[in-house]
Amino acid sequence: MRLIPMMMSICLCACGGSKPAPVAEAPAPATTTDAATPSTEAPMPAANTAAAPAADWLKTTPLIGLDGQPLPADAIAGKAVLFVNVASKCGYTPQYEGLQALYTQYKDKGLTIVGVPCNQFGGQEPGSAEEIASFCKLNYGVDFPLLEKQDVNGAARSALYTQLIASPAGGGADVKWNFEKFLVAPSGEVVGRFPSKVAPNDPALTAAIEKVLPKG
Repeated sequence: MRLIPMMMSICLCACGGSKPAPVAEAPAPATTTDAATPSTEAPMPAANTAAAPAADWLKTTPLIGLDGQPLPADAIAGKAVLFVNVASKCGYTPQYEGLQALYTQYKDKGLTIVGVPCNQFGGQEPGSAEEIASFCKLNYGVDFPLLEKQDVNGAARSALYTQLIASPAGGGADVKWNFEKFLVAPSGEVVGRFPSKVAPNDPALTAAIEKVLPKG
């Protein structure tokens, strides 16, 4: 008769009388950064990023036209200026048409647009000064000023873009691609920065322009 309690005791031990050993969890995979995803860290500004006072910098920054001659002072003096780094072989190149339309609409109200050719993004502005001028004129009827080709990022960043990027509106961040836009008030204050995807007729851009047009 004592065999039955003994067998029940053996069964309890074999079928869960004690807690099973915990199973170790697999370690979480290491976080990796997708190479195609831009870093969220702010790029390091160039060594010389001190911006001149708003009223002074446009007067003291050399602006050389595509023809190799200094841009006439009256091209920008007392005007709102939209600086755009441009390229001839970019997906955004058709924005030239919108920029010309914007210039035509507002030039008599005190806006000028200044195109700044740059070959730093995908090598999409490889042409000579003559080729760039011919391309813009023949394809888009551009008659707003174009500056000489220049760097907008890096150690050789031009004096113009040093000032634009170092301004509070510029935020110290590198230009990301062709056709970024910097809006400068007649006072010389950089009042807006717009990414490449913002079209020339975007309501946010035109509203910002209208806000800073010289009173007259």
